[in-house]
Amino acid sequence: MCLAIPARITAIDVAADTAKVALGGVSKDVSLALVEGAAVGDYVLVHVGYALNKISEEEAERTLRIIGEMGLLEPAQDTGLSEMAPASGTGGRS
Repeated sequence: MCLAIPARITAIDVAADTAKVALGGVSKDVSLALVEGAAVGDYVLVHVGYALNKISEEEAERTLRIIGEMGLLEPAQDTGLSEMAPASGTGGRS
C-alpha cells in the first residue's frame, strides 16, 4: 500500500519546478511537475518525491489527525496537528 502525506509548501523554485515542503520538523524538496498553480502556503499530497495535487488546509489537517491516531505521525511539541513529524521507528517515507 502506498500513502501520500499532506505537507505545506514553504518555498518554490520556479526554474526547477520544485517546492520545499514541511511536515513538522521535516523539510523535503519535491517535484511540482504534476501540480499546476501551487503557491507558498498551499498544502499538497506528497508521495515519493512528487506533489500529486493540492488539498485544502482543512483536508490536510483532518488527514494528519487520522494518520496521527494510527500512530504513524507524532505531534511536534505544542504546535498542534498542522505540525506533525513521522513517528520514530515506523520507517515511513513521504
